[in-house]
Amino acid sequence: MTEDVRADAEGRNLAGIVAESKIIICSGSGGVGKTTTAAVLAMEAARIGRRTVVVTIDPAKRLADALGLGGEGIGNVATKIDGPWPGELWAVMLDTKTTFDDLVTRYSGDPEQSERILANRFYKNISGALSGTQEYMAMEKLYELHADEAFDLVVVDTPPSRNALDFLDAPRRLTRFLDHRLYRVLMAPTRGVMKAVNVAAQAFVRQVSKVVGAEVFDDAITFFQAFDGMEAGFKDRAKHVLDLITSPATSFVLVASPKRDTVDEARFFAEKLAEASLPVSALIVNRMHPHFTDALPEALRERAITLDGTDLGGLYRNLADFSLVAHREEEHVAGLAELVAPAPMVRVPFLRSDVHDLDGLDLVAEHLFERA
Repeated sequence: MTEDVRADAEGRNLAGIVAESKIIICSGSGGVGKTTTAAVLAMEAARIGRRTVVVTIDPAKRLADALGLGGEGIGNVATKIDGPWPGELWAVMLDTKTTFDDLVTRYSGDPEQSERILANRFYKNISGALSGTQEYMAMEKLYELHADEAFDLVVVDTPPSRNALDFLDAPRRLTRFLDHRLYRVLMAPTRGVMKAVNVAAQAFVRQVSKVVGAEVFDDAITFFQAFDGMEAGFKDRAKHVLDLITSPATSFVLVASPKRDTVDEARFFAEKLAEASLPVSALIVNRMHPHFTDALPEALRERAITLDGTDLGGLYRNLADFSLVAHREEEHVAGLAELVAPAPMVRVPFLRSDVHDLDGLDLVAEHLFERA
């Protein structure tokens, strides 16, 4: 990404990001309102006429609640959310195994090959449980939705930030795995060259069989036999996904709360993005305490002392406490805002209740887009 493109991407306000991006990736630690933020951004895009889909890879299913779907829920296929907007709003909840199954079917040479893989016990285990599988399948779902002409914006709600780093690195890790010497050793029996594999590799195979059991290892070998010839398709797709997330049309929105630990998590993620030359496009800080006055907490405390014993003195003490919390929160987020500058920072105050429907999302949108 050139410096001019980077500056342009960072200089937009939140409304511009929603209007111009093709992909918005919302990241941050758990419990900071990231899922709600993703839903609000998608809803705002629908409000300005865009055809938007919001996808979550968070298994807690908070997205369905935020969109008011309740027990109906959402699944691996996009569900349309009706509302008073000229555009369209759709939602997806990632199903890792179903997405992996679809990918196998797409890249297999023929129906028989895909059937052999899908029926394999080793595949059934790794397709939903292997470390990194969820993250790569999330990137695959992102790519699939982006390529779907039915949508012109994809909003992604990622896992908590340190796991989201796995999400962003998933295409590279898949390519490294397919190029790894261990993978080639495991593939050797599928290409009729096991006798040519060196003694060390044969020893490795024997040791693995002892540890996991011969039956499990046989299942794995059978899986790799069925997988033979599909590596190129997976590697090519991984490259396209990597190109997609590093494109200037992809915006990274960092979500945090003003608590010190979540600010530290957000700083960690922002630094990792910077190392990858991926600028933060906007910072959203949820659950900020409001500033009721410009007076310093110390001055308010002194005023409370002069009114000690009166109702007004008690009010001043409460105001001093609130002001102290608000000032400390500003101190916590100041360094983070400086780190991601010139990306804008948007503050969302504490709300009276949790967001659990479209009306609640509207209330958050009023603050995010400064309509309050």
